[in-house]
Amino acid sequence: MFRPLRRIKQQLSFADCKTILNTEVRGVLSVLGDDDYPYGVPINFYYDENDGELGKIYFHGAKAGHKIDAIKKHDKVSFTVYDKGVQIEGKRGLDYKSVIVFGRIKIVKDRDKTLNVCRKLASQFDFGQDYIEDEIKKFAKAVQVLELTPEHISGKTVNES
Repeated sequence: MFRPLRRIKQQLSFADCKTILNTEVRGVLSVLGDDDYPYGVPINFYYDENDGELGKIYFHGAKAGHKIDAIKKHDKVSFTVYDKGVQIEGKRGLDYKSVIVFGRIKIVKDRDKTLNVCRKLASQFDFGQDYIEDEIKKFAKAVQVLELTPEHISGKTVNES
């Protein structure tokens, strides 16, 4: 169902893909938006590699808007993450690793799960637990958590030059 990587020498192992999903905190979530135009949203995320065979990816945001409307119409999405890259001696540009996830996304309705995901997502940043709890108290009613169940994960190393 999913296309194999064309440039096989650049392919990352699944372990390398998981490392990127565990260490990076931002990516681009792409949905089928208004009038069937692709809509890519820069977004932070939390990857739970222990939730299912391929893990689950969680996002948080507002309860209404373009992204939510698109998800309600069509649950198939892609999500792209890439690292900061490294300079390799003797090469122009950076070598960077990227991961693309294809899967189905759903709106999380369970309040306890929503708050738990928000805590895990926020803990990836250096905000401090008191700040996180204060923010949850202020904004918990307005936040929506989304759960992406991957169907396919692949990655590759690319040089930007």
